[in-house]
Amino acid sequence: MLLHRKIEEEQLRLRELIAIGVGGMIGGGIFSVLGIAVRLAGHASPLSFVADMLIALAAGYHYVRLALTFRDDGASYTYLRRAWPDRLWVAGIEGWTVIVGYVGTLALYAFTFGAYGADLLGSSGNNTVRLWLSASVLLFFMWVNLEGVRTAGVTEDLIVYGKIGILAIFGIIGLTQVRAERFQPPFDQGISGVFLGAAVIFVAYEGFQLITNAVRETLDPDRNIPRAIYGSILITGGIYVVLAVVAVGTLQLADIEGAQEYALAKVAQPILGNAGRVLVGLAALMATSSAINSTLFGASRMIAEMAEQGMMPHVLAVRDRRQVPWVAVVLMVGAAMGFTLLGSLRIIAEFSSLTFLLVSIGVSLANIKLRRHTGARLSVAGVGLVLMALTVSILLAYLWNTNRGELILLLLLYGVVALVAFVYIRRANIP
Repeated sequence: MLLHRKIEEEQLRLRELIAIGVGGMIGGGIFSVLGIAVRLAGHASPLSFVADMLIALAAGYHYVRLALTFRDDGASYTYLRRAWPDRLWVAGIEGWTVIVGYVGTLALYAFTFGAYGADLLGSSGNNTVRLWLSASVLLFFMWVNLEGVRTAGVTEDLIVYGKIGILAIFGIIGLTQVRAERFQPPFDQGISGVFLGAAVIFVAYEGFQLITNAVRETLDPDRNIPRAIYGSILITGGIYVVLAVVAVGTLQLADIEGAQEYALAKVAQPILGNAGRVLVGLAALMATSSAINSTLFGASRMIAEMAEQGMMPHVLAVRDRRQVPWVAVVLMVGAAMGFTLLGSLRIIAEFSSLTFLLVSIGVSLANIKLRRHTGARLSVAGVGLVLMALTVSILLAYLWNTNRGELILLLLLYGVVALVAFVYIRRANIP
């Protein structure tokens, strides 16, 4: 009885799982990409967040079915491995790619934390302060994750539910000051702008996948995994839409665009004064902190799972007595600290959005191929696959027409990752 109780205490419940999902999404969401959404979708930018919520729910369906069928921490890598067992290099390359995507999102969260933190300290123009704060938050959550599952989960609870409270207060007050005429004309960037905005900012919903990385450490996964994935997407989507409505309904679009990563703080100032700027700044620090925590938790376990199966260097599978893959945790933090030196929020957001859309398409194809095992409904799975494929096409077309050099840079990055992964896998004699 005591042993059973001890095991339950070390497992993640629905509360922690939702915190991981919401924490992973909001940290890279409204604080970082609101300005980008407004630039592309204009007055209709709240609809871009609605469109992404629907796409995320469609993708979530595939992750739920697969996670409950194949229960290990490898998540998307495991699903592709199961779908194409005679072509394991496909799963390996996908796994390497998604890990690089996680490094990018960690850098995005740390970058935003440093930017808001520097602003609160009165040093918004000081890049040294921003870099120091970015590195410090990554190191702190490296320590949190090294302390074990329950420490990471409880920490996530406190941060996530705290920031939800702050954003809820701001959203409710902000809604009372929204002016309907600010949404006219409703589609000033055209209806296509709504879908373009959704394509570029899909990274705002990256994070719910992290829940599946913890399936082996979840209490009653059959009940809690679906509730956590769908619930975290709906909670996050609701927050995003409300805050986007408040932003567009209370401030000039040019002011929102000009604020870039400070967009939400810019919105808060005329509504609540300087106290609003500080309040939103604190919420941003909490949001990015929880995103770093949850991303580091899930991604490190995926790395360890791949390393155990020979897809990555075996040293990355090393775990301590609490089963924490500490080498993978340290490696992720080091790589993310290097990535923050790029200092380009737009490129990081576009790369992360495209990466996780492509990964979600791969997972969708795996679920469709394995539907006899997962019990997936072909009609539902097909609709989700079409939505994601359409979104990727829109994003690629946008980059081709507006910044061809940036698109080439992103494709080169994918090519390098794929080549390194392929060479390593072949040398490991994996088919």
